[in-house]
Amino acid sequence: MGKESLLSDNVKLLLALILLQFCFSGFHIVSRLALNIGVSQIVYPVYRNLIALLLLGPAAYFLEKNERPPLTIPLLVQFFLLALLGFTANQGFYLLGLYYTSPTFASAMQNSVPAITFVMASALRLEKFNITERDGLAKVLGTIASIGGATVITLYKGPPLFKNMEHTQVDVSTEDMAKNTQNFTWGCIYLLGHCFSWAAWMVFQAPVVKKYPAKLSLTSFTCFFGLIQFLVIAAFVETDLEHWKIQSGEEIFTILYAGIVASGIVVALQTWCIQKGGPVFVAVFQPMQTLLVAIMATLIFKDQLYAGGIIGAILIMLGLYLVLWGKNREKKEAKQSEAPLTEPLIDPESRVKGGDVSDIP
Repeated sequence: MGKESLLSDNVKLLLALILLQFCFSGFHIVSRLALNIGVSQIVYPVYRNLIALLLLGPAAYFLEKNERPPLTIPLLVQFFLLALLGFTANQGFYLLGLYYTSPTFASAMQNSVPAITFVMASALRLEKFNITERDGLAKVLGTIASIGGATVITLYKGPPLFKNMEHTQVDVSTEDMAKNTQNFTWGCIYLLGHCFSWAAWMVFQAPVVKKYPAKLSLTSFTCFFGLIQFLVIAAFVETDLEHWKIQSGEEIFTILYAGIVASGIVVALQTWCIQKGGPVFVAVFQPMQTLLVAIMATLIFKDQLYAGGIIGAILIMLGLYLVLWGKNREKKEAKQSEAPLTEPLIDPESRVKGGDVSDIP
């Protein structure tokens, strides 16, 4: 029964992770669809964060009623800064990058976030590594590969992989082609800004969580401040009231998907998966999202794949796995080094029944 139960738990975790990647992939496609049908790049995140706040706020209030520390002015300032990084800059750069590139490139670039996070954490001395050790070398090589891949995607588009899917360009002038290339490059730069702001949000969030461990409430507060920040931007940028009106079923679907699925279901599902399998095991499935997005975008939008994007994506994925491998090995070695300190305090008979619990089952 024990083995069957364990197998059942592993199958549930695997299915949950696959569902999680489908939800993430769907968000890339839905966001592209929203931009295609003319939804404003400011209105879209405002409605998304409003729906997310309506979902997360009540849940945080009731579930963490007895866990929330008292609010202070310094905490509120930190929540505001977290919102600026994790919501406003993150979502704003993402939509700008997606507008000029494609869902596939956006998903591929996101695989570089762990490596960028490692660089930032190391620069702030929050992350320690030894390049002479295998785990330290893996993290450094993985970071170089990820940043190199992102650079390739940004600077080298390359020839199309499927010429039969390429739109006829007989009537396209050299000036227009140069403009398209420039827009693509700017789109990649915006996506890099998205990845850097996401990484900075994760680095900055770590010390805040220690002071305010009620994670759902923390997310709700940052979502609230992110909504306020987008509304302030909208007051200057999006003054046409017609852009705020939802005029079709497609617009309703894209906004509801972004708010309910991408900001609601995904948060709950990802939290459950990390609790059951560990953050490393969850992150290992990230490249699956890029593959799903590439298939969906090709079928739905007839997106073209280019050699530069494929080469860059492979380098980024290689870098992702190297960084994750280094982090996982570092954790295991840390546990092993702590074992002699705790061993005399543990009943020898109880150690026979249990074993080390790894992040990867």
